[in-house]
Amino acid sequence: MALPSQTQVLIVGAGAAGLMCAAMAGARGRAVVVIDHANKVGKKILMSGGGRCNFTNMEVLPKNYLSDNAHFCKSALARYTQWDFIALVQKHHIPYHEKKLGQLFCDNKAQDILSMLLDECAQAGADIYTLCDIEQVASLPESDLPMRYKVKTSQGTIYCESLVVATGGLSIPTMGATGAGYELAEQFGLPLKPRTAGLVPFTLSPAQLAVFSPCVGNALDVSVSCETASGQVSFSEAMLFTHRGFSGPAMLQISSYWQPGKELEINLLPHLHLFDFLTEQQKVRPKVLLTTMVGELLTKNIAQCLCDYWGAQWNGNRPINQYTHAELQLIAAQFHEWKIMPAGTEGYRTAEVTLGGVDTHHLSSKTMEAKTQPGLFFIGEVVDVTGHLGGFNFQWAWASGAAAAAYV
Repeated sequence: MALPSQTQVLIVGAGAAGLMCAAMAGARGRAVVVIDHANKVGKKILMSGGGRCNFTNMEVLPKNYLSDNAHFCKSALARYTQWDFIALVQKHHIPYHEKKLGQLFCDNKAQDILSMLLDECAQAGADIYTLCDIEQVASLPESDLPMRYKVKTSQGTIYCESLVVATGGLSIPTMGATGAGYELAEQFGLPLKPRTAGLVPFTLSPAQLAVFSPCVGNALDVSVSCETASGQVSFSEAMLFTHRGFSGPAMLQISSYWQPGKELEINLLPHLHLFDFLTEQQKVRPKVLLTTMVGELLTKNIAQCLCDYWGAQWNGNRPINQYTHAELQLIAAQFHEWKIMPAGTEGYRTAEVTLGGVDTHHLSSKTMEAKTQPGLFFIGEVVDVTGHLGGFNFQWAWASGAAAAAYV
């Protein structure tokens, strides 16, 4: 199928936001063409949620999103909610289930969500072209209205009335991520907010890794916090020790707020007052070793490793009745307020999202259209709106795609 010479709506990027926008704009009766440089569409959809696609969350609130313009996401999220997307999933008879913290996953596989979007696009008459690279974009003079843009691609030149940029961010370059959307924004005078990897595992220094190597593969529920310009941020979920450092939901969440050179504070026993527990154990199990007791609360590997690491401060591993109250308070403080400086993060290679992007002060929150460039729209991850882990980034893709679809 040859690329047409013109269309009403041209969408660049066949990911979650682009496909959603295509289906809904096509359903309005608009002629829609979607182009993508990759060989397959929706690659990040397919890999998300461990292959089961965490497609939204039962409780979507603006506080679940990071942006330099905190109010920007409210309009789109209010007009296309998680319930709207759930209704679409149900319409296509896709079985799903709720996991912890309101996260919704497919029962079977992520392909169900991608197939649903492609079916919606097909029903709406939206045509999709893969292996189609953008080579040049130019705005047209008013005399050419309603056509506003001339887009030269590797499959030919196409003219369009509305150009929608849904190119995603820089995360997971092996999936084909590029900075093309940011380049288009800058070409048309839209400023960018600094971009960094978000929802990404932490790395530790070689010395730190040597200390914690016995813990690799061990996971536990923690509360982790860090200081930000607007105060302390905290998340309570699972943490995983890895060969490179720390991962798991709690660490991915806090990574979006952490700044290089700052400490993390980790409460390894957030649901227990360790000092009270240990003083009680002095009465009922006085001869049990400290490492044995802590190993019952955490894992044996983590308990042994950390007791060895901090042991010099309380004179080593002894039966619990041999510790003074002051020593028990010190032990409790270490496990409840572990301060550690990560070396960095794993970066875009494994990041789930890109923080920052197109400055939303220069976009309409109602339409996603550039305020100074008629007919140019930005949706999804390319925009400076980043969700927490748990289906929030997909919900932003659906909502921003739907917002633009109503006006392209």
